[in-house]
Amino acid sequence: MADEMRMDETENEAPLITLEDEEGNEVEFEFLDIVEYEGEEYIVLIENDEDADEVVILKINPVDDDTEEYVSIEDEDLLDTLFGLFKKKYEGDIKFE
Repeated sequence: MADEMRMDETENEAPLITLEDEEGNEVEFEFLDIVEYEGEEYIVLIENDEDADEVVILKINPVDDDTEEYVSIEDEDLLDTLFGLFKKKYEGDIKFE
């Protein structure tokens, strides 16, 4: 998933981000956090669906001062490291299985 972002923030709720998948379908995600690792930033999202149980981590690539794109990460070791950092940050606040 990369490309378009729309954030709709309502009171007491996490911002929602709409991304376009590889097939051109819009998918709405709840923003969870930004994780920094080795000088790069990664966005942590979860699909805005009550049955969603997996986070999505995407690399943030700045395009210009006002625009950024989100790029899928293929490296499983990097994804594990990023998820570990996210879990450690929210240990005690979020129950991970």
